[in-house]
Amino acid sequence: MLVTQSAFADPRPRLRGLGVPNVHVADVLCGEAVSLDVRAGSTLSVTNTGGGAAAVLTVLLPDQSCFSGAPVGVGPAEQSKLPVDAFDSRQMEALTRARGGALRDGTGVELFGPASEPGALYVTKLQQDCTVFLIAPVARDFVETGGGSHFSVRVQPPAAGADSIALPRPLGKIVDEWRVSRGTAQAYQVRQGQFIQVIDVEGQQCSDFMAMRASALDAGKERYIDSTVSRTMARAAYPLPGLHDKFYDQDINPLLAVRQDTVGRHDTFALACTARGYEERGFPGHLNCSDNISDAFAPYSIERRAAWPAINFFFNSWVDPTHGHLGTDEAWSRPGDYVAMEALTDLVCVSTACPDDVDPINGWNPTDIHVRIYEEDSSITHSVSWRAQPEDGAKLTRHSAFHPRTSKLTSSFAVSRDLWTPSHFDATGAVEEYWACKTAATLQDMSGLRKYDVIGPDAAALLQHCLTRNVDKLAQHRGFYALMCDERGSVLDDGTLFCIEPTSYRWCCGSDNSALHLREMAEKLGLNVHVRSLGHRMVNLALQGPKSRDILSRIVFTQPGRPMLENLKWFGFTVARLHDRDGPVFMLSRTGFTGELGYEIFCDRDHATEIWDGVMAAGAPDGLVPMGGAALEMLRLEAGLMIAGAEFGPDADAMESGLGFAVDFKKDAFIGRAALERNKAAARRRLVGLTFAGKETPAHGDAIFVGREQVGVITSATYSPQLGHAIAMARVAIENSDEGALLEVGRLDGHMKRLPAIVCALPFLDPKREKARA
Repeated sequence: MLVTQSAFADPRPRLRGLGVPNVHVADVLCGEAVSLDVRAGSTLSVTNTGGGAAAVLTVLLPDQSCFSGAPVGVGPAEQSKLPVDAFDSRQMEALTRARGGALRDGTGVELFGPASEPGALYVTKLQQDCTVFLIAPVARDFVETGGGSHFSVRVQPPAAGADSIALPRPLGKIVDEWRVSRGTAQAYQVRQGQFIQVIDVEGQQCSDFMAMRASALDAGKERYIDSTVSRTMARAAYPLPGLHDKFYDQDINPLLAVRQDTVGRHDTFALACTARGYEERGFPGHLNCSDNISDAFAPYSIERRAAWPAINFFFNSWVDPTHGHLGTDEAWSRPGDYVAMEALTDLVCVSTACPDDVDPINGWNPTDIHVRIYEEDSSITHSVSWRAQPEDGAKLTRHSAFHPRTSKLTSSFAVSRDLWTPSHFDATGAVEEYWACKTAATLQDMSGLRKYDVIGPDAAALLQHCLTRNVDKLAQHRGFYALMCDERGSVLDDGTLFCIEPTSYRWCCGSDNSALHLREMAEKLGLNVHVRSLGHRMVNLALQGPKSRDILSRIVFTQPGRPMLENLKWFGFTVARLHDRDGPVFMLSRTGFTGELGYEIFCDRDHATEIWDGVMAAGAPDGLVPMGGAALEMLRLEAGLMIAGAEFGPDADAMESGLGFAVDFKKDAFIGRAALERNKAAARRRLVGLTFAGKETPAHGDAIFVGREQVGVITSATYSPQLGHAIAMARVAIENSDEGALLEVGRLDGHMKRLPAIVCALPFLDPKREKARA
């Protein structure tokens, strides 16, 4: 069934608009699995991104049987049994349910191995339609010893064109589906509770969508999606690209709720294309969506219109913030991207496949749209798509391993990269959670943090080259805060580095770019080191507040060879167990992001709820409460702690970002040192604190003025409950950065309204970090 592919096309994905073949991409992290429906003749390639780990490949045939032979391909492979107990049991259960249980007793092929090099590649060609499963096992002691893996899977269809493109796997039981051919429209009815999935078949194809409330049509009225009402109800009155959570009609009745979006870039405020629009540009008689919508709606006695308002899925447009002009460009959507919506009432809908071939919006090549309708009780989770890098496979946001506990306490969640994490909890709210962290203790799900294990004989050499702190001085069971800079001195990422063993380090950071950068540098320098992603296999909690140590003392057990809880200093860590020697294991570090005494717990996600329950029970006598992201924002600003995209990024170096304390100029050369040394003596801007007289809080990006001249910009701002007024961090000109200097923050376009501010030192509270060091 599988034959060797000795010469194969470049597996890197490219947009269809560039005229390069479709490539379906998926990423598999340690302890997880992925399944892909593959057509006969497709080329499958698997890349061992981090090296030093094995994956298992198995193939399920259309008759639900597992292929028992060994696939033949370019790269190492040998026959093996499926490692059912070596990765997340929930993943196996989900895959088994989806495929009739055939995987349980199946055989697979082990790809790569513990000695594999980063970038090792396996390629094979499939001769039959089948479902391919790739499984990434994980060693159960990875919390203590390090490990992890990351595999990239690419499937290249046998030939270009719509016939070679597999639609995304159904989200539930399909009631009906059809193809909307390019340049046409189709109207249809959906019942309350049913789901509509609009799929871009080949990528970069726009689809106008409109929905009428059926009960209003029965009464002789036309009530349809109103973009102004929808924007206002979503508290987003200024038009922005993307979709609202719900869409309303003119009577403020909810019509649709968006449940899944794999693109994130759509037009929700403009018209569908019109005949007049083409005529004015010199294209008379051109097909247009407005006429197509009118024709499709005609059987429902809906009044014809020359210009239809619509949600234009996949249409890449925006409003220029300076001039207010509407801008457009090529769509972001890729083959198989979609939007899924729940009908909140009975509807009459229409979907188009836009005929525009004179603009970049459809890549100058209009293609088809596919529509599916799912039954009412379909279980379609609320999620959006996320890609760490443009070439990565799309990942829908998922729930954290702590969700079974947090979801019982709140329905307020926000996206943290590819996870949903709580914003605040119903019983407390952000301000009460803030005060609990100041006076007692809080527990927060921080699983969106990225965790990478850097392992091998040259691990320390790589980290010494890439980080701004001296790795050679880092002892086992210790950690430090460090930066990863580029040659210009700009901060690529920040994080905490822990020394697990002399050749094993754990880098906990905010960006997936860290791993890419480390791997690129290892290859460039010819170092023997593996950078392994722990993905969502390792989750983590932050236990913060003055009572945190007392709470942990009731539940932490450490073996004699590990540091004891009471001996952990700031940035120290140990490997512990819950309650006793047989309890679930976790890594416990004395770190946090609140400025208070605190600890972080890193554990296997299979133990997440047990550890959550253990900590919450132990903390009940001390008033421990769960905390969300809103309270953390207030705490981290008071503590003067910087974040990416606000205080640091490509537009400022580490010194201008207030991070000079994390740069060790005494160590040997590291990436960015020369630029930082040069800029240290000639810095033009400085990160400072600003205090305000009242509660009115500026926003990120607000300009800072002295008279008519702009001298800086707000990076982050919040209201401080303890100080009783608004505070902000800001990057301002050196000449205006002295403590006590009077500045003004511009609101209402920077000039119509000014907020007086006084420059102060950072942090706003506890300048010597005495709380965290206590």
